[in-house]
Amino acid sequence: MATMTAAFRQTFSSMAVRNFRIFFIAQMISVSGTWMQAVAQAWLVLHLTGSGIAVGLVVGLQFLPMLLLGPLGGLVADRTDKRTLLFFTQTAGALQALLLGVLVLTGTAALWEVYVLAATLGVVNLFDNPARQTFMIEMVGREGLSNGVSLNAVVMNASRIVGPAIGGLIITLFGLGICFLVNAASYVAVIIGLAMMRTDELQPTEPVIRAKGQIRDGFRYAWHTPVVRSTLATVALIGIFAYNFTVTLALLAKGTFHGTAGTYAVMTSCMGIGAVVGGLLAAHRGRPSPRLLQGLGLSFGLLLAGVAFAPNLLVADLLIVPMGAASLAFIATANATLQLATDPTMRGRVMALYAMAFLGTTPIGAPLVGAIAEWTNPRVALAAGAAAIFIAIGLLMWHHRVTLGPVADDEAHRIEALAVEEAEARMA
Repeated sequence: MATMTAAFRQTFSSMAVRNFRIFFIAQMISVSGTWMQAVAQAWLVLHLTGSGIAVGLVVGLQFLPMLLLGPLGGLVADRTDKRTLLFFTQTAGALQALLLGVLVLTGTAALWEVYVLAATLGVVNLFDNPARQTFMIEMVGREGLSNGVSLNAVVMNASRIVGPAIGGLIITLFGLGICFLVNAASYVAVIIGLAMMRTDELQPTEPVIRAKGQIRDGFRYAWHTPVVRSTLATVALIGIFAYNFTVTLALLAKGTFHGTAGTYAVMTSCMGIGAVVGGLLAAHRGRPSPRLLQGLGLSFGLLLAGVAFAPNLLVADLLIVPMGAASLAFIATANATLQLATDPTMRGRVMALYAMAFLGTTPIGAPLVGAIAEWTNPRVALAAGAAAIFIAIGLLMWHHRVTLGPVADDEAHRIEALAVEEAEARMA
């Protein structure tokens, strides 16, 4: 019993921080609404067009601003109070969802309007994502960062269970439009949560003073820091081909297994169940390591290949659960690796590059994967994602062998941690 209690406390250690608890609960509500909207938006576009490419395009437009202007969002996060910035981005996100809901309910929603509003949400996320990522360390500190990132990832993916399930039910009972309105209301939870925080318990990073060439400095820093460069490259390649589940699972549900919105919602919920497990395991594991990142990536690739070639819907749903666990644990480990290895003055810009690699590549990957699925079938699109994972992890293993040599994983991260601590000391 004592061992189980200790394990539980280790896994949920960040929950001892009041500000993080508030953020955790508010995010659970808000992100559930976001996943409801994701299901409703994909189904709306399929209803309007019946095209996998169109679904890929609307998802891609949502992340196009991050691809084109990602470092700008990171620089704003480095220069600005994170909590204040989040107030503005959450309010803007609520207004976007409200407008889309009104258009659908009034029967006036056209495809071009869905495209424009998706791109508008992308502009909001351009600033929201790096602010939210870097706000984590201000709530829980360096020691609690890995745990906080993993638990936050649990929130994001537990919402995949709640959001699509409720979304599918609302679509069935009330129609698509109500999903967007409920998502608009869910943003209020985060706004209230931010207002409830005790600012004196936060550990804010000193804002970067405005100067010329700071975006270029961010690129230079990422390129000349080996662990940052290799991790970003790996996430980018996998992000393009593998992390497009809003497209691939929708097409697999409808095109391969001839299902309905409920079928797609079940698939997304299965992935959410697995992601919760993966996030909890990552939270319990603590500090990331190159070997852990590589192992999780290979597991993700193998399970994605299994889903691609699943003989029936039941087998696919069962395999999606561990695939969700591996995919979440992989991306949470990559996130923590980057934040721990980055100089605090560069953290916003590096995490913006991470968002570009993970989410900003969606305008390339989503239409590409949608086109592959439409020209061949959804199974081939999923298999292409698995192949990309194996290539990316193979390159990462080669890079670590060259740059780390015989140095053990733990020792390598100890050296990285000391380097960051020295940088912080110079700032003090």
